[in-house]
Amino acid sequence: MMKLYRFLLFLLRDARAMMVLMVLTGLLAGLSSVGLLAVINKLINGAGTTSEGFALAFIGLAMLKVSSNYLSQLLLVTFAQKTILKLGMDLCWKVVRAPYRTLERRGPHEILATLTDDTNAMAWAVNGLPGLAINVAILAGCSLYLAWLSWQAFLGVVVLAVLGLLGYRQLYQRVLQSSLAVRESKGVLFEHFRSLTEGMKELMLHRGRRDTFVEQDIRQAAEALRRHNLITTTQYLTTDSWTQVLFYGLIGVILLLFPRLLSLSGESLTGYAFAMLYMIGPMWGLLGMVPTLSRGQVALEKIESLGLALDEGTREGGAERPVAQGSHCVEFSQAVFAYESKGDDERPFNLGPLDLSIRSGELVFIIGGNGSGKSTFVKLLTGLYLPHQGQVTLNGEAIVPATQDWYRQHFAAVFSDFYLFKKLLGLDPSLVASQADGWLKTLRINHKVTIQDGEYSTINLSQGQRKRLALVTAMLEDRPFYVFDEWAADQDPQYKDVFYGELLPELRARGKGVIVVTHDDRYFHVGDRVLKLDDGRVVEASSGSAFSAGFRAAPMLKPVARSSG
Repeated sequence: MMKLYRFLLFLLRDARAMMVLMVLTGLLAGLSSVGLLAVINKLINGAGTTSEGFALAFIGLAMLKVSSNYLSQLLLVTFAQKTILKLGMDLCWKVVRAPYRTLERRGPHEILATLTDDTNAMAWAVNGLPGLAINVAILAGCSLYLAWLSWQAFLGVVVLAVLGLLGYRQLYQRVLQSSLAVRESKGVLFEHFRSLTEGMKELMLHRGRRDTFVEQDIRQAAEALRRHNLITTTQYLTTDSWTQVLFYGLIGVILLLFPRLLSLSGESLTGYAFAMLYMIGPMWGLLGMVPTLSRGQVALEKIESLGLALDEGTREGGAERPVAQGSHCVEFSQAVFAYESKGDDERPFNLGPLDLSIRSGELVFIIGGNGSGKSTFVKLLTGLYLPHQGQVTLNGEAIVPATQDWYRQHFAAVFSDFYLFKKLLGLDPSLVASQADGWLKTLRINHKVTIQDGEYSTINLSQGQRKRLALVTAMLEDRPFYVFDEWAADQDPQYKDVFYGELLPELRARGKGVIVVTHDDRYFHVGDRVLKLDDGRVVEASSGSAFSAGFRAAPMLKPVARSSG
């Protein structure tokens, strides 16, 4: 019950005024139901059949019930849709403002499951509130009517109902736990579906991998989801059956036992039976909401466990600071970033300590083997990560969580795992109008793509062409620092020459700080410095021309002679 209370409190926390209106209309619906029951009972027992007052009361109460139901549902649907919209938008804001490392640890599949499956479950739960409120009002009104007919009989009904609800509570807890298992199974299956779509080439090239993946991983996850869904449905049906037994048992007690123990009039007995039968519909409506509310509670728990709970704000306080103008200098002072250990037998990777600086108008190449820390360095440099020890400063100002987003606005980047947006979002329209076509021509992509109404005409291109478009977007951002992570890896030689021979020198001439992660040693002479990373540390640094000369002077490896034996 505490979880249900938290869930309802979560949904209603920003709607106090509307909640008052909903309560009033719900009370009107319940009270009109009580009045209708009383009038109908009188008419059934022959009292007042010739009285115009009863006829007018019947018509007035019926109209009041219909209108109050209509108004209550309209208010609740309006509230529900507003809540769903706010929930979805708040979640999106929480994602883009959450620490990047937190999102990495959770993984894309869990974030997507939260944004789709969990928000959808919350939406169903919120949409069910209108029926829930009306049914509760009707049941409350019927209970008042039963107490008015005979308080002794009503106390007996309450005692029996409480005993039955204790059993129902145990069954409901099992339904809630099963709903949690269903949600976990959906997350696993969602991750496999993501692997299916993103790993299609690898699956097609290896029959054994494909067959094992589909028959074992996907089938096991799907079977687990089917099994948990079946268990949840069975437990829900058991809960529903228990309620029906309890309900009809109460009617049996009222009709068979109460007349022997209590002095009930025929009118009271008829009223009790009639009211109990009238309560069947709302009671089953409430039971029908149990799985939906259970999934909503589980979804809320998942949202909170993801670290995106709406009551835990991550938005930066204060006004947004503009990007600093003039020359800039990024400095690393004993900066260390450490990944979490994944097991006792695995040493966690540490980047640093790093002591270096990168200034405006400087072109720096970053090199190193796989696992040397290049990608981690790029994330630390661009402000996606903050150091665990030491500090990173911009123009002498230390970067802390409060200034992290401001710091990130000084960088434009094309990552190795970049994502290309079709729309040129957030860019200066005048800059797009004056420079976009020129950059498309410079990168030899203008024959494939044009820019219309602030978006690319198409992004359905090869990987190399998409990278060129991502580079166009970065150029139009006009930031003090540019970071390119293996940009030229997918490019033909002619585009590499444009990138290294034209674009990078032009950015440096414009006073931009340029950092390029690359293995193209034949272009190192273009840069001012080359930094080599190994096992998370800078092990070598020299001028670009000296590094390039060193590569040219290195002796070629001779082929090993093959043995005649």
